[in-house]
Amino acid sequence: MKRNFLLSLALIVTSQILANVTLPKIFGDNMVLQRDRPIPVWGWADANEKITIRFNHQSKSVIADKNGDWKINLDKESAGGPYQLVVKGTNTVTFKNVLVGVVWICSGQSNMEMPIEGWGKVDNYQQEIATANYPSIRQIKVPNTISATPQKDIRQGEWKVCSPATAGDFTAAGYFFARELYNQLKIPIGLINTSWGGTHVETWTSREAFENSDEFKSMIAQMPLLDLDSLAKVRNEAVMKKIEMLQGALPSPGEAANWKNTDIDDVKWPQMKLPSLWEQRQLGDLDGVVWFRKTVDISPNDADREATIELAMIDDNDVTYVNGVKVGGTNSYNTHRKYAIPTGVLKAGKNVIAVRVEDTGGGGGIYGESTDMKLTVGGNVISLDGNWAFKVEQISGDASSVGPNSYPTLLFNAMVSPLIPYAFEGVIWYQGESNAGRAYQYRKAFPLMITDWRKHWGAGNFPFYFVQLASFNAENGNSKKGSTWAELREAQMMTLSLPNTGMAVTTDIGNSTDIHPKDKQDVGKRLATIALNHVYKKNVVYSGPLYKSMKIDGNKIIINFTNIGGGLVAKNGELKGFEIAGMGGQFYPAVATIEGDDVVVHSEEIRYPAAVRFGWMDNAGKDNLFNKEGFPASPFRTDKWKGITEGRKFTIQ
Repeated sequence: MKRNFLLSLALIVTSQILANVTLPKIFGDNMVLQRDRPIPVWGWADANEKITIRFNHQSKSVIADKNGDWKINLDKESAGGPYQLVVKGTNTVTFKNVLVGVVWICSGQSNMEMPIEGWGKVDNYQQEIATANYPSIRQIKVPNTISATPQKDIRQGEWKVCSPATAGDFTAAGYFFARELYNQLKIPIGLINTSWGGTHVETWTSREAFENSDEFKSMIAQMPLLDLDSLAKVRNEAVMKKIEMLQGALPSPGEAANWKNTDIDDVKWPQMKLPSLWEQRQLGDLDGVVWFRKTVDISPNDADREATIELAMIDDNDVTYVNGVKVGGTNSYNTHRKYAIPTGVLKAGKNVIAVRVEDTGGGGGIYGESTDMKLTVGGNVISLDGNWAFKVEQISGDASSVGPNSYPTLLFNAMVSPLIPYAFEGVIWYQGESNAGRAYQYRKAFPLMITDWRKHWGAGNFPFYFVQLASFNAENGNSKKGSTWAELREAQMMTLSLPNTGMAVTTDIGNSTDIHPKDKQDVGKRLATIALNHVYKKNVVYSGPLYKSMKIDGNKIIINFTNIGGGLVAKNGELKGFEIAGMGGQFYPAVATIEGDDVVVHSEEIRYPAAVRFGWMDNAGKDNLFNKEGFPASPFRTDKWKGITEGRKFTIQ
């Protein structure tokens, strides 16, 4: 009898739980709903349960289907509030302090995820936070989550009202974008921040998109249909196989502690060209500890003298040894490494430099300017760039687990799919650094993702505005040796052929030694200017000069541009950044002058010119062609000669 009673009670409780109306976590107190278009509201309840939704002066009802799913579109509303959104079935769910305004999705990798404070600390961040009194600007951060299949809900989420107490956690680029819109429009602004540092564009794209793409269908056919635990096992096997192919097994306990010593034979260690993040070299997406060793010759005159060693920058942490003696260590991913070598450490003949590098996530390794890797003894400077021997000491606990880049689709499934069909105005996007090594294929991968999102929402060609890569000396790339970052910028500019897209050029506000430039104010303002012109019909110039066409005139090439605004100008002196080549393909620095709406380019080295390039390098920060409104010209090239990333394809490891 007691057993039957408990069973009946359990059935009643279960029935009540099933009957409760619930909504996705994208809905919440303080949220912003999109103005001037139908407002989708959806969720789950008991099968055939009647759900009534009340908002402002509206009241609508819907019956849940046999699976308990329900969805209804409220009529469009003008900007305003605050309101309550009340959803009533067997239970009642009430969302308070709801505004109607414009909603923008903020997505991409770390330069979009970068907060105003926290690890970001943008320019003047303390004052920016202190003055962030914008209660009509709100943000929800979608938690960083992966999934092998499309999800219906995010793990958690909370809409935050912008104030000095909360603004530090806002996406910096998104906040400055929203602030500019608010100051111009005076309507509520909602930001859905779904971004994750270091991620590839392929993880933000759905399986269906790849399956219908000639470029990617063979790749996605290799995507295993497994749960994440199974995927983690596959991933672990792949990581260990790569390491074993490079160096054999990982070292036994205590063995790596000797790798700082001079008597270690590293002749058979694999070699890596530095400076460079190891994700762009043999190790790929590895988090853990890697040792680097290099042997240099010291003359008898310089032996035993005090010296300094510089190792550009190291992501994240390092301990540096010379001849087994610790000379320094730093825990910071973007700090220039410069250590003093005490008297008596350097010896005549061969000397061993050993660097233990720990990467806790994202990029890892010794990176930056080649000229910042050197050993200085008195007046003698020994370059340390080039090949270094390396060996993996350990992989972190999460390094062999499934991460966002382990397989395609994982972030679309977990961080985009649950947001559909929430109504919004458009998307701002800052990503591409992690795809630079496959820049040529990005010409197809990036437009595919944009088209994919538009197809899934079914809301037409909504605005999609993106940031072109800023200046950063990733690998000292230029026209002579090739530049992955220049090729990625070109792929981004080509994406403007998609309807209702816009691009903010930022080569002038980057940082040659920091992949996360601190000036996010101008990034947000430039994105907002595109929106103000395209969406909100403000008569403002929104772009810098974009390459249109070229004409050969004797020993000169005449370059014509669109988006010149009030006219072309050279900022701070003569034009810089232009190069010219003949049919042989060798580029020379060029003399460039502004003549009306054109730029005329020539060089005494080239009698019969064939091509011009502008800003074709990783670090294009010295380029100075602008329009009079202060927007920089996008880097470009007039040739179609094969680049260094053509033929590199995304593959499933």
